[in-house]
Amino acid sequence: MAKRHKDKDETEEELDFKLPKFDEEKFVKKEKEKIKATFVSFIFGLFVAVITFGFWVLLADSPFQWMLTFLFGLFTAAWLRYIFIRIKIKEEILEKKGMFTTYAVYFLTWLFVLIILVNPPFYDNDAPTIQHVALPDMQEIEGTVKIIAHVADNSRIKNDEASFILSYNNSIIDQKTMALDGNIFSYEFTNPNQDLGTFSYTITAEDTNGKKTEVNGSFVYDNDVIKIPEPTGTETYPGPYITYARDIKIDVKATVDWVYYTVDGTIINVTEIQSNYYITNPSYEGWEKNSQPTIKVFAKKIHYFENIPTAFNNTIVDTTTYYFNVSDDSEIGSIEDSIPTLPQPKMISVPGFEAFIALISLGAAVLIFKYKKKHNSS
Repeated sequence: MAKRHKDKDETEEELDFKLPKFDEEKFVKKEKEKIKATFVSFIFGLFVAVITFGFWVLLADSPFQWMLTFLFGLFTAAWLRYIFIRIKIKEEILEKKGMFTTYAVYFLTWLFVLIILVNPPFYDNDAPTIQHVALPDMQEIEGTVKIIAHVADNSRIKNDEASFILSYNNSIIDQKTMALDGNIFSYEFTNPNQDLGTFSYTITAEDTNGKKTEVNGSFVYDNDVIKIPEPTGTETYPGPYITYARDIKIDVKATVDWVYYTVDGTIINVTEIQSNYYITNPSYEGWEKNSQPTIKVFAKKIHYFENIPTAFNNTIVDTTTYYFNVSDDSEIGSIEDSIPTLPQPKMISVPGFEAFIALISLGAAVLIFKYKKKHNSS
């Protein structure tokens, strides 16, 4: 009986517990205040972004442009509290979580809108970028030189064209405006007068906002860009007598990526370098024992612009023909030549302003989630 009486008392105590009355009017009023605060933060973020854009334009030539702009947007957030007081939004209703949310809404709105405003099509303060190269930087008298440039801009290059000036001995020998092919400028010089020495060129591009970029470069024509200084006397048939152990030195003055030669038309790569000379010998496949072959030497320059998979190249052809009188050693032509390591496309992804914004957004999202989780737990 005592046990039954005890259970009865506990049941009565449980029945005496009453849930607090839900104040629907107070809850609705509180939620309305939160929505109102969020909307005000969003509008304030838009307003400050427009003002900040004006500062961004005025500070275009300052190295502290981004820093000052960021600090302005950050400290302007303090005005939110005074705006809430002015329009009679009580902070105690919003609580800490609600205030944090309003500041986050303001900051992300301000940052997002500002990023849109400071980039095309709304604003472009950057002049075109021009990456250029002369292929090759030194050429034999009978060869050609290709001037290749990648011309780009945040908005657009005016008329999709670039101006080009070529000079020799301080005199302009060619001047023209050329259309771009997918932002690529291409000019080929054949040196019709077979002039020797240094040539200089200028490439100019202008964007649709009137900003110009000018770059300069040069290249050289020479009779001895490629030559075989040793063994000597190789220019006269049948040439010097050589064995499989005799090194042939090839001197290449230009900056190149691939050196090779032909033995009666058979291509042999040269990859070994000693004392600034490319080294080869008759032990490589393509040479034949007891022969008197004709030798021609070539060098190729290969170039890739960043994030463009297209290879641009040009070849230097030695104008001299060489001859050798090869021994009958069994080692002649017994070794396979090496495959050269050639340039590859330069695919570069540089984290910039967008990555910074992504990190800030991620951090804000994590903090909001943390506060929500803590609030729900409470």
